[in-house]
Amino acid sequence: MKKLIFYKLYIKISLFFFTSLIITGLIVWTIQAVNFFDYVTEDGHGLKVYFYYSILNFPKIIQRIFPFVFFISVFFIIINYEQKNEMIVFWINGINKINFINNILIFSLFFMFLQIILGSYFSPMAKLLSRDYLKNSNMDFFTSLIKEGKFINVTEGLTIFIDAKDENGELFDIFLEESNEGKTKMIYAKKGYIEEKSEIKNLKLFDGKLVDVNNSEIKIFEFDQIDFNLTELNSKTILVPKIQELNTRSLINCLFDLKDIKVYKDNYNLKQFDCNQSILNEIYIELTKRIYKPIYIPIIVLLSCYIILFSKNQKHFKKKTNIIFLTIILIMVFSEVSVRYVGLSIDYQILFFLSPIFIFIFGYYFFHRLAKNV
Repeated sequence: MKKLIFYKLYIKISLFFFTSLIITGLIVWTIQAVNFFDYVTEDGHGLKVYFYYSILNFPKIIQRIFPFVFFISVFFIIINYEQKNEMIVFWINGINKINFINNILIFSLFFMFLQIILGSYFSPMAKLLSRDYLKNSNMDFFTSLIKEGKFINVTEGLTIFIDAKDENGELFDIFLEESNEGKTKMIYAKKGYIEEKSEIKNLKLFDGKLVDVNNSEIKIFEFDQIDFNLTELNSKTILVPKIQELNTRSLINCLFDLKDIKVYKDNYNLKQFDCNQSILNEIYIELTKRIYKPIYIPIIVLLSCYIILFSKNQKHFKKKTNIIFLTIILIMVFSEVSVRYVGLSIDYQILFFLSPIFIFIFGYYFFHRLAKNV
């Protein structure tokens, strides 16, 4: 009977949590997806790239909101149990408050490990895939980015100026400047247009001049027609992976080995990660976020269970629940802020790693004392 009662509680918390997590995640994702639209309007990527990149950022959002949504779920279900007098079912079946909190804490360990797996594996993998997809995508909306009387430099090493553009898509007085590793190529054409055939996109230029500058050597050519290939253009989007996008195993190897390691599989066309002393602090912070910070999840559950020490019929019950709620919020804020200073000094490291342990021990001891007196 006792297992059945707890099983029902676990199911309610889990259903509320996962439902709230998906709904909240979708709301945040929708808001954030608007910002990703810059990849279309400013960087020239197509809508397919935009949607794929946006979807792959969903695990990162879930990881970020996971602790807060779990706290709200546990807090709400316990309050709901108290309001409906369902907590009495536990007490009349011989379950005391210490047994209750012990079972809930064991239950919370599942979500703690789930958060670690999400932050250590799924979120970095999805972010890396999105970066790789962005790297390999072409400039599908390049044509729409070309504006009259405006310098366009959304692509890496290329600047384009168009003086005029008619309704048929024909361009007039075109200037291009392409720079790459000390070499500069400047092209002027009186007119031109963009030709698209299947997956090939060319800028056809007519009646102009080409200036080729290679270090101190300058060559000038006149042409009647020249094709400028737009298919392989790279955008200015940052394509070098961030620390948050690297897999956990590679970060641990870098932290302890302090040597260059190859992070990516052959199918990833991104730059090799350079493990060096200058980024060790960032790696240390990132690993702490992924592996250690989820320890606050059992603390959230422990403090939420303080609600069962009071009855809804007691005076100032609402005030007491508000204090518990605000206390948990402050602890969650502390966990977010303090992790940023982990790599600064040994003192900050000791403070961060000992704080949750101290909070848990003190919170459990204080709960135990209060539970005996209730």
